[in-house]
Order: sequence, then C-alpha cells, then structure tokens
Amino acid sequence: MHWTYTQQLPATYIATPLRQQLIDWRLPSHLIHDLRIHQRVLVNGAYRSMNQLVYGGDTVQLTFLPTDFKEPFPNVDPDSAATVAVLYESADLLVINKTRGSKTHPNQPGERGTTLNHVAAYLGPNQPGPYILSRLDQETTGALLMTKTPAVVPIMIRHIADKQVQRTYLAWVHGHLTGDGVFTDPIGRDPLDKRKRQVNGDHAQPAVTHYHVCDHREQATLIQLRLETGRTHQLRVHLAAAGHSLIGDPLYGTTTDTNRLRLHCWQLTFPQPFAVNDARTTVTAPVPDDFDQFS
Repeated sequence: MHWTYTQQLPATYIATPLRQQLIDWRLPSHLIHDLRIHQRVLVNGAYRSMNQLVYGGDTVQLTFLPTDFKEPFPNVDPDSAATVAVLYESADLLVINKTRGSKTHPNQPGERGTTLNHVAAYLGPNQPGPYILSRLDQETTGALLMTKTPAVVPIMIRHIADKQVQRTYLAWVHGHLTGDGVFTDPIGRDPLDKRKRQVNGDHAQPAVTHYHVCDHREQATLIQLRLETGRTHQLRVHLAAAGHSLIGDPLYGTTTDTNRLRLHCWQLTFPQPFAVNDARTTVTAPVPDDFDQFS
C-alpha cells in the first residue's frame, strides 16, 4: 500500500526551491528526508534534488509508504456505521456530525461504540483510517474533522498548531451575557479533581476564547464561540469562570441543572492539504432539533 499525491503548480507560481515548497505544504522534516533519500518526490515525472527550483506549470508527485509513519494503521474495531452523518468528504479528509453521548475515540484496546469505531465501519476495510485530529467531549455535538490517510495527519496537525483551522461553536449559557469579548485566562489541571480543569490551575497553559452574543432568553444567552487554542474543556472552563456556565454542563455547571449539554461545534474552516493557494473549506453542522429546548 502507498499514498501518492500529484499537484500541478499554477502558471502564476513564483519559482521556489522544491524543499521550500514541501515545507510550505507543512511536511515535517523526517518525511522530507524520507522522500529525498528514497527519491519518492518527482517533478514532471523525474527525481529532482531538493535545492532545485520548481516553476509554474510543473507537476510535483509525492509517494508515501506505511514505513514513513509510526502508526500507519490505527487499531480501531469497526462498529455500526448507522449513526455516521457525513458533512464533507474528500480523498483525504472527512467531517462528520458527531452525535450526543458518543465518545470521540476508544480509550482501551478493543473498545467499541465510539465515534471513531463508527467511522471506521463507514470507511470500510480497504481504507486505513480514520485518523483523529481533535476531539469533542462526549455530550458535545457537531462537526468533527478526521483524515482518511496517515500522510495528511502531520500536515493538518501543523495547520491546527498554526491556527489555520478555525472552530466555531454555538452554546447556550446561564445568565445574561452581553456584547462581544475574549477570555484569556490560562487553563490548568484542577488539583482536587483529576477529571476537571480550572483557570490558573496546575501547569496552566495559555487559552484564548472569543465570544459573540447572538440571542437572549430569560436567564439564558445564546453565544457563538471561537477557539484560538485547544485546551481540554477550554470553553466549559472559561464560561464557568466567567459566571456563565454552559446549560446542561454536569461537570462545571450547577447541581440543579438537569438539562443536556448545549454545546455544538457549528462550523469548521480549514485549508486543504497540498494546496497551492490560500483557499479555505468551510463546513457547517446542522444544530440538533432540541438545541433550543431546555428548562
């Protein structure tokens, strides 16, 4: 098995060393090294050294092997594909609409019933993936981005690290929140509860959440949230610390709240792997029917 990617550079492309183009495609150095020493990077059908220029109209072909990756084939048992709702699919990427109550991935060998198990069944036995790029909490619904091949995983992870993947959420929160704003408190572990995180907790890391108020109800506010960083429970922690916990949050909310969690990953915007322009793909996940229904 191998994975081959062929890209023709546009006529307006400015001549660039081949190595720099591979770096611009976010390929890590160890993959560039493997492509070079095994001559698995071709320009117009012939091997070209990394320092030579590529020009507009040139065709660049890259071939990856399973041995290029530490874990080329994820150990995930396929489960029923009945609940898989595909929002977007290409040869390399998959965005599904995650359902409430489904864990994103297994935590133990042989575990089944998670979103990753269901997607493995959807892709079938001839597809090596799926490969998870990020996760949604068990009770969170909405758009979840995965890759179908191992070659794209390090590329998309670098795009995420470079803040090229934008995640926008919708949420109902307790109380009356107004205007737009940004939460910037760092988030670390809760020293008293290993399940939880807290503002300025142990080993706190920078965390940035942008919010925009969309609507109000009595004692509730609908907000749009955009993650600039991706800390565990980031949205839930920032909102709870601000005194506006998510409606239905069993971990950070009030003990009298019996609603289900009202947090939905509404939109993902991301670049395509091996793209030669700045185009972005935007995928929107329909809001659950009961999202606006709570007590």
